Amino acid sequence: MMSQGNVERLIAILESRLREPKPGLEAQLRMVPDPRPGDQTFQEVGDRCLKAGVLILLYASEDRLYLALTRRTSRVAHHQAQISFPGGQMDESEGIVDAALREAREEVGIRAESLRVLGELTPLYIPPSNYCIYPVLAVAGQRPDFRPFPEEVEEVIEVPLDHLLYPENIRREIWPMRGTNVSVPFYQFHEHKIWGATAMVLAELMELLRPSL
Repeated sequence: MMSQGNVERLIAILESRLREPKPGLEAQLRMVPDPRPGDQTFQEVGDRCLKAGVLILLYASEDRLYLALTRRTSRVAHHQAQISFPGGQMDESEGIVDAALREAREEVGIRAESLRVLGELTPLYIPPSNYCIYPVLAVAGQRPDFRPFPEEVEEVIEVPLDHLLYPENIRREIWPMRGTNVSVPFYQFHEHKIWGATAMVLAELMELLRPSL
């Protein structure tokens, strides 16, 4: 458990570190499946990808900092039944932050005015869906009243942030994928396996936090 003062300190540290050079691809690759489906990076793919804003939402509850993730339904177009951040494709008329906040409102009912945006993490290219995701980090003053949109979100998963730092919660298994066996690293949280692009983004976030938690 952390005191309210420690929660606020961590948020201040995160906000400061997001203004500095970020761990980027080196941290992301710690949680990449092997073999990875494609070897192009965000920097290499350029404007040939679809752009999506995703929201990394933090909030304090009972003196502990939490992260909100979603489990997607089987009815969405991409990454069915996987665990992800609230997010989706950017409209032509909006920026990265606006897209992430809009999608969070549409998917889990979070109002933008209840959030404080801390900054952005390193974008990540997802070869199977040809999306470049732009992670936006924001904090809510209290636990949000989640209202998941049933067509897209099966459930909201609330993960204590420090849970992701313990080595015993980072695991690896061999999964059959795309006609071959793939070594997949993931964060284990109860019955959930948080892997793929979500885990890669979280790896950079945890690298920013590691000296402070």
